[in-house]
Amino acid sequence: MLLHDFFIFTDLHTEENIVKANIKLNAAHPIFKGHFPDQPILPGVCMMQMVKEMTEYYLDKKIRLEKAQDLKFLSFVNPDQNKLIQVELKINIDESRIWVEARLLDNAIVLFKFKGVFI
Repeated sequence: MLLHDFFIFTDLHTEENIVKANIKLNAAHPIFKGHFPDQPILPGVCMMQMVKEMTEYYLDKKIRLEKAQDLKFLSFVNPDQNKLIQVELKINIDESRIWVEARLLDNAIVLFKFKGVFI
């Protein structure tokens, strides 16, 4: 779990099935010391985990990734340069699955796109 230690979110707001929030990364977290020393970069797996945890927060339940259909890492995220990033989630639920489309942004610049299914 990365929430509260690796990142925090503020300004959470929802409108129907859309969730938006600001994310502040903990630039002092040990992950950044190893990925990569003297040039920290947010690991892609952490971006995916942040999407999962934000979805869990919204749904107020634990979920598991079943399928990642479309992942696009469009820009490096340096916690020293990207002080505040935004997350946008579009969440659709059917009988047994949770379909999520997500984007991480730095202002208007898309950093990461994700489409996947959780159960």
